[in-house]
Amino acid sequence: MSKTVKLKKGLNIKLVGEAEEVSAEFVLPKSISVRPSDFHGLTPKMAVKAGDTVLAGDTLFFNKYKEKVKCVSPISGVVRDIIRGEKRRIIEVIVDSDGSQNYKTSGPINPTSVSREDLKEHMLNNGLWMYIKQRPIDIVADPETTPKAIFVSAFDSSPLAADLDFMLHGESENFQAGLDALSKLTDGIVHLTLNGESTSGEVFSNSKNVQINKISGKHPAGNVGTQIHHIDPINKGELVWTVNAQDVMIIGRCLLTGKFDTSKMIALTGSEVKNRKYYKTVTCASISEFVKKNIEGENVRVVSGNPLTGEKISQDGYLGFYANQITVLPEGNEYKFFLTKGWLGPGFDKYSNSRLFPTFLSPNKRKRLDTNTNGEERGFVVTGEMEKVFPFDILPMQLVKAAITDDIDGMENLGIYEVIPEDFALCEYVCTSKINIQDKIRTALDLIQDECM
Repeated sequence: MSKTVKLKKGLNIKLVGEAEEVSAEFVLPKSISVRPSDFHGLTPKMAVKAGDTVLAGDTLFFNKYKEKVKCVSPISGVVRDIIRGEKRRIIEVIVDSDGSQNYKTSGPINPTSVSREDLKEHMLNNGLWMYIKQRPIDIVADPETTPKAIFVSAFDSSPLAADLDFMLHGESENFQAGLDALSKLTDGIVHLTLNGESTSGEVFSNSKNVQINKISGKHPAGNVGTQIHHIDPINKGELVWTVNAQDVMIIGRCLLTGKFDTSKMIALTGSEVKNRKYYKTVTCASISEFVKKNIEGENVRVVSGNPLTGEKISQDGYLGFYANQITVLPEGNEYKFFLTKGWLGPGFDKYSNSRLFPTFLSPNKRKRLDTNTNGEERGFVVTGEMEKVFPFDILPMQLVKAAITDDIDGMENLGIYEVIPEDFALCEYVCTSKINIQDKIRTALDLIQDECM
């Protein structure tokens, strides 16, 4: 039975720089970069070496401890370099395009007519398994397990978020095929959660073989973690899988065509972008074609993802494996005169969740904010701010304290199995102590995985 949820907690951060609903022509990137760090906890073992020629769909590396889990190339071309760090740890694999897309073909399959094991084998062999993530711990799903449910969020509520309805327009067949495949992978329910405050497009509203839920409220209503908590919470010993909506479409397309075609839309957003719109490219693409000569000013930060959870990259960098958005913000490392824009300034150009600045009188006005945290890490104090923006029935302050002190019993009792770093992005944003809470939660989850799973 479908569920309707209304959140009472959360925070919408309104920023200048949303992408216009205009799409550009498909751009085949000159190169792509696949980074094992995008797949937390995966230990890569290379299947290619520098100078090898690959097709789109050929294996680049696989998980050393689960060799069936393979990461394949999104484009055809030549492996330019395998960049390694300390102790020869693989940092990234760069592939230069040959100017055309030549695919390794595996033959199309109908996800509704094949067995679960055959479907798994096909997805593993063709690199599609990397799109499925597992909770708790937030890692690539273990193919030897079966989740109690699979969740797909049909909207994103983060700052400057991309419009998934626009991104998936005209992709109903591929999206439905992806949902059909996911339903084969679980004995439970595939949950598709829509935005309860707006009308969803036909791609989502007409979806079949799923339970359609609705959730409304402020961010993080669009986070799949929030939806899991309010619809079918995770208890110790249970597993839930999650897939991004665009990745569901990619899975469906690859199954129906037999080709590893990862073409998708990305939203170029941020106050420092001249031409904000949607671009068509492939997974892990070079962003220089979209970003260079399209930025106002020089002192900017380019982020692969949204402003709260994204990763800082260079203007010559590459899109993250799971990212559907590029954000460009003012860097915020310039000195500010304390009487005008500093700590004694009136704050007409600032934003605060509290009523510290007069801008609270215009809550719907979009702000041009930089990346300055306006302070450094300090003593962890109890303010009550986290509880206002954290829509879980969990005590966020106490859980973060348990994570910082490596208190395993405390973390288990306080709900560590239900959360991942992105669920604490707003807590980090409002934290008076300026603590990198997402990093603390990631470290805590690694400890839980080593000690308790």
